[in-house]
Amino acid sequence: MATQEKKRSIFARIRNYFITGVVVLIPIGVTVYFTIFLVSISSRILPKEINPNNYLPYNIPGVEIATAIFVITVIGWLSLSFLGKKFLNIINNILKKIPILRTIYSAIVQMTETFTKTDKNKKNVVLVEYPRKGSWAVGFATKENEGEISDKINKKLINVFVPTTPNPTSGFLLMFPKEDVIYLDLTFEEASKFIVSAGTSNPD
Repeated sequence: MATQEKKRSIFARIRNYFITGVVVLIPIGVTVYFTIFLVSISSRILPKEINPNNYLPYNIPGVEIATAIFVITVIGWLSLSFLGKKFLNIINNILKKIPILRTIYSAIVQMTETFTKTDKNKKNVVLVEYPRKGSWAVGFATKENEGEISDKINKKLINVFVPTTPNPTSGFLLMFPKEDVIYLDLTFEEASKFIVSAGTSNPD
């Protein structure tokens, strides 16, 4: 009897060690896999003309990512200068005059400005009852719905983007009555972390 209990104890320890190992390795494995994936596609990020690996005697994995970050940072710096702003206005005006392309460009600009705004007094992280009554989802209020849709139902609506987990780049555009939208004291980063972690990282 004592021998059986000892065997069970040993097996229980081994099982606990195994479960602990899985818990430890999952985040490490996912991070490593994501890093390898980024490195594997990094050669496609930059044009051949400015890809450092094309001028080096041997390839350095991930150098394209570092170069891309540097180039984007420099572009951001230049865009804040007087000449940079003038140049961007010219590009902006050209893109807004091209049929079809102007619709896509304007929508992306509006979406980018919505999710990158730094006004701390402007809340856009919301809690909505979705997909059924009694279930709740975290979303991002993008804009107050103005126009035909609100006029047709005679209600003030809020456009809410409800992202999917763990990939927040996809999701659903939903429209809720203004009184049914609960605004949260969360930043965009805190809400995104909560969504990506599938709720395991509770916001403060």
